[in-house]
Amino acid sequence: MIDVLTGLIEWMEGLPPLLMYGTILLIAFGENVVPPIPGDMIVVFGGYLAGTATLNIWIVIALSTIGGTLGFMTMFILGNRLGGAISDPARLRRLPKDQIQVGKEWLQRWGFGLIAANRFLSGTRSIISLVAGMAHMHPGRVLLFSAISAAVWTCVIAWLGYFLGDNYELVGHYLAVYGKIIFWLVFAVAVAYAARRYVRRRAALSDTADDPVSTGSTHEEE
Repeated sequence: MIDVLTGLIEWMEGLPPLLMYGTILLIAFGENVVPPIPGDMIVVFGGYLAGTATLNIWIVIALSTIGGTLGFMTMFILGNRLGGAISDPARLRRLPKDQIQVGKEWLQRWGFGLIAANRFLSGTRSIISLVAGMAHMHPGRVLLFSAISAAVWTCVIAWLGYFLGDNYELVGHYLAVYGKIIFWLVFAVAVAYAARRYVRRRAALSDTADDPVSTGSTHEEE
């Protein structure tokens, strides 16, 4: 991924400003649809380019916000339309079903607050947008909160790139550490959820087997 990011940044440096803006918009959009795309670091790089007067910082922030919000809403619509298939364990098996279930629980607990925080939860943005669509949340409010989240996050990382100048890569280092922490946190919660579900299922089966009423009815039928 580092090699891809380095190659992408080197490629962008050779583009005219208009194409740089277009690339920032597309990558901000694609990051939500294809999570491995390093969208945050491209925004940081855009902030750095603004610091060299190559780009305008406010245009970088605006395009990143628009792209990120549109990407979030695209996944929201997919979740809304394909909710049944996503929930079915036998279909779309490549999707992280345990993480999606964790996302559902978070959504039930925090509602639109989770949408507002989604940009700060790297690695889970696509999951949050999917489960929001599956829950059939109000699209207008989802759009509003996701746009606010994207705008605040983008402002922070773009201005960091702007002020750090040639040291903008430091932001990438800390974003990577931050992303790993979030990833392992979500992973731990997903494992805990799966373990709890397994224990509850075993307990339910055990209770059924020990239930004298159930056992008696079985003998009577025989």
